[in-house]
Amino acid sequence: MAGLAKGRRPGDCCRVSLFPATPEAIARGAALLRAGRLVAFPTETVYGLGADATSERAVAAIFSAKDRPRFNPLIVHVPSLAEAEALAAFDDRARRAATRFWPGPLTLVLPRRSSSGLSLLASAGLDTVAVRAPAHGIAQALLRATGRPLAAPSANRSGRVSPTEATHVAAELSDRVALILDDGRTRLGLESTVLDLSGEAPALLRPGAVTLEQLTELLGPIAAPGSSMAKSPGMLASHYAPSLPIRLDVIDARPGEALLAYGPDAPPGFAEMLWLSRSGDLAEAAANLFAMLRRLDQPSFSGIAVMPIPEHGLGRAINDRLRRAAAPREY
Repeated sequence: MAGLAKGRRPGDCCRVSLFPATPEAIARGAALLRAGRLVAFPTETVYGLGADATSERAVAAIFSAKDRPRFNPLIVHVPSLAEAEALAAFDDRARRAATRFWPGPLTLVLPRRSSSGLSLLASAGLDTVAVRAPAHGIAQALLRATGRPLAAPSANRSGRVSPTEATHVAAELSDRVALILDDGRTRLGLESTVLDLSGEAPALLRPGAVTLEQLTELLGPIAAPGSSMAKSPGMLASHYAPSLPIRLDVIDARPGEALLAYGPDAPPGFAEMLWLSRSGDLAEAAANLFAMLRRLDQPSFSGIAVMPIPEHGLGRAINDRLRRAAAPREY
């Protein structure tokens, strides 16, 4: 493959695949993303760990690769406002912000369109989506070559310093990523500003290169960082919870319950049964979780029962999400 290191191909398993972001490497990265693989790429902020945002399994792979302890919402990257409007409901405020600051380091949290086709896992089950258009030539080229929105948190292990160089990604993720597109150090080195426009009052959820002063000048008063009013990547208080009660670590049926099964065997007697993973694959279970919870959240059932999930790897994240969904409601 011309322009790539001799004897190595982007996407080779079990090795660091770091290559200059040539047109050829970008095309290979787009093919890997369409195949459900993970590709790290530069933006103007930090390097992102990209996956097809329309694939539950590809998005679940992000959480696994990052050792992400909870299902935090992910930012979905698109080339421009036109593509974003197919995913989220833009009001006048959101269009003004996007027109002023996109492409650029501003993420908007907006109501997710039911027709978006986005993975529910990318939004952590919320009815909102965090979306932005990056101002970086390589990111833009990769998005357009892939032809799909990309979920892309920072390309590092959860809790570590965000990567501003491709070598940081290689050191953090190694063979967990199929391809790393190298374009040197990122320009900003700080994650994007996150602005919640899903409610009546704009709320700044994370400061960044687009400043509070700039946003206030454009939109008027904005709630301060850390507001509990808003939904955002990294804020877990408003995770989706079904209307039905959830019972965990189930080994037998109760009348009228539906079951989320895990593993090769399941107890009998349930009104309906969906398999998170028959083979015990935690990545598959994570990919199925939110969609299956919604499918079973029907008034014809008395509740949703869930079989035990192992408390390791992605199982910790699955169990964390289930415990929050099963917790007593506060109205």
